[in-house]
Amino acid sequence: MELSVKTLEGKAAGKATVDDAVFGIEDIRGDVIQRMVRYQLAKRQAGTHKTQERADVSVTTKKYIRQKGSGGARHGSKNANIFVGGAVAHGPRVRSHAHALPKKVRKMALAHALSSKVKSDAVLVLDKAELKEGKTKELSAKLAKLGLSNALIISGATVDENFAKAARNIPNVDVLPAAGLNVYDVLRRKTLVLTKDALESIDARFNGAKAEA
Repeated sequence: MELSVKTLEGKAAGKATVDDAVFGIEDIRGDVIQRMVRYQLAKRQAGTHKTQERADVSVTTKKYIRQKGSGGARHGSKNANIFVGGAVAHGPRVRSHAHALPKKVRKMALAHALSSKVKSDAVLVLDKAELKEGKTKELSAKLAKLGLSNALIISGATVDENFAKAARNIPNVDVLPAAGLNVYDVLRRKTLVLTKDALESIDARFNGAKAEA
């Protein structure tokens, strides 16, 4: 499969050949993509929620009511969950929400996410993402000319410093190095912008996996 390449000024810059197994999948597996998104969001969840349990509540340990003859239940502790100021029964604890997902499924999900963008005609290939000066106004004008208002821009191994500086104040525009390419960020932005260096990194990422297999 071939994709058209453009410059930041909107001019044609030739064609780029991409792997059909990564960008040309016809039958998009929404279930695999959903599993990957759930995996990513669960992994980044803080898990710092915590309520006081019985060992955490500071109350008197003296038996505050006689065992018999009160006409009520036989209580021995004020930190029980049925009392005001007592503990919470079976409340949330500090824990990790991360769960396992096979590497092959993660690779598959990324390929299907990329293919879904190509299928929706929401992929733009740039020859490079570089600026001489880190001017937000300049980059905004260039992106507007390309029709980009909500985009994820994937650069090469590193992000050009001036480009990153200019893009950080533009709403709904994210810039990541090729290693940061992930399913969740691909889906949350309308357009996926890939540089030629990013395409080479993606090809190495998937072909390297095939070679190891």
